[in-house]
Amino acid sequence: MINGNPIVQMRNVCKKFGKIQALDNIDLGIKRGEIIGLLGANGAGKSTLLRCIIGLYPADHGSCVTFDTDATKLTPTELGRIGYVHQEGELLEWMTVKQLIRYASTYYTNWNHELEERYIKDFDISLKDRVGSLSPGQRQKVAILLAIGFDPELLIIDEPASALDPIARSRFLDLLLQIIQDENRTIIISSHILSDIEKVIDRALIMRQGTILRDCGFDELREEFTKFTLSSLNGSLPAELPFKNTVSCEKNGNQAIVTVHNISQEELEAEAKIQNCEIEIKPLSLEEIYRIVVS
Repeated sequence: MINGNPIVQMRNVCKKFGKIQALDNIDLGIKRGEIIGLLGANGAGKSTLLRCIIGLYPADHGSCVTFDTDATKLTPTELGRIGYVHQEGELLEWMTVKQLIRYASTYYTNWNHELEERYIKDFDISLKDRVGSLSPGQRQKVAILLAIGFDPELLIIDEPASALDPIARSRFLDLLLQIIQDENRTIIISSHILSDIEKVIDRALIMRQGTILRDCGFDELREEFTKFTLSSLNGSLPAELPFKNTVSCEKNGNQAIVTVHNISQEELEAEAKIQNCEIEIKPLSLEEIYRIVVS
């Protein structure tokens, strides 16, 4: 359930690194209870945006407020409400995994030991191994545990599954589905593996070159685009199909695969009947929708 005032509010946020405009006049509000998919190619500004939210990067222009506090002035109390998994996965390499978990848990009075034990078992984490000797996938598993172990109100995950194998990714998604049952928790997931995150998000933010191209509910985004297979019942299809707002069309004799924008299923079925065609409508994947939006 989405409720209350925004826990993150960005207004006209700009951030530049040398000649690169990483963020360009970003306006964004994130409310409690949302599960947001942050999408974009490398260099789109996703990681910069996330780091502005937690105060690691001060804005050159504009304001970023997190938990009603200037993000650059977040106190340990506010930071203790935020879990953050970044793609580099920097950890204290000289400790064993067990030492690192115990060290991190001492900072939180609300550390969830039950979740910790279940996570260690489900993800087959070896507590005796030294952190510096872990594979990239094992390091990512430990980093995720450290970010979720204290039940944060705001969980930010930057490329969480980039180093995980398919089985671990599936288990991680199952874990996220459990975590998001808490309606007061907000999750922002940035990932290139769109087939994974489309299973859990309810809002999509699509970025390109430091700007937000699309910010809307995931269901709303899916309803914008329709893909269908059109099969003629009377010879070849006409050279020009009569469907408006066509995004793409692959035609072969008496059959075509068509994607359209903002056309209702009823309109498509009516037009197919007029053309004496059968129509089979299929939902587009998030990856297909993303490619259309950024093209």
